[in-house]
Amino acid sequence: MLTVKEDTAIIGVAELRSKAANVLKEIKKHKIILTKRNRPVGIIVDYGEYEKMEQLLEEVEDIILGNIALERLERKDKKTMTLEQAERKVGLR
Repeated sequence: MLTVKEDTAIIGVAELRSKAANVLKEIKKHKIILTKRNRPVGIIVDYGEYEKMEQLLEEVEDIILGNIALERLERKDKKTMTLEQAERKVGLR
């Protein structure tokens, strides 16, 4: 395993097979870039860190979708319809 930044290390798939126990200990301190034939194929991170990233992505998505909805509400030249009207139009109701 090669440390490339303070919080990031690189390990090859073959080395992972023989050092899995050590890698599991290291994910508490480092993100691990998994490589195959010297090309990145994945990232191994602590589950708590993964959950934080997922939460952050959800929050960013909510902000973006909220901004899109506000922009659509402010359009004066476009017609809008309710969800119920759209469902009727496509035959869901």
